Amino acid sequence: MSLADKFNLLNEFNILRILCGLFYIPHIYGKFFVPAALQSFEEAGFRPAAAWMYFAAALECAMVVGLVFGIYTSYVASLSAIHLTIAAIVRYKVSGGQWLWYIGGAEYPVFWAICCVVVAMHG
Repeated sequence: MSLADKFNLLNEFNILRILCGLFYIPHIYGKFFVPAALQSFEEAGFRPAAAWMYFAAALECAMVVGLVFGIYTSYVASLSAIHLTIAAIVRYKVSGGQWLWYIGGAEYPVFWAICCVVVAMHG
């Protein structure tokens, strides 16, 4: 598949793949510039929290590149789905069982995990 084919926006799977990658960018930014991000890792019980947060940011950077540019798409999208499923489980636990994203629940990462599963299945 050529680079032009990977960015053909008439292909709905390309749009979904690119969006799955781009939606990581605000979260990567937050890990470096929003103090509450570190607190979130601490509340979740990750020790040392800063190391886990930076590991997650590095992994997310790799997933942005892989998803946006269509590099090893099935593998990267599968990894992304696993990463987001873990995030959803942790978010659900930390929030005390909240589902809705706007009150700190797990809805957002579950939605994007499902989207990444679709991307992984399409390849």
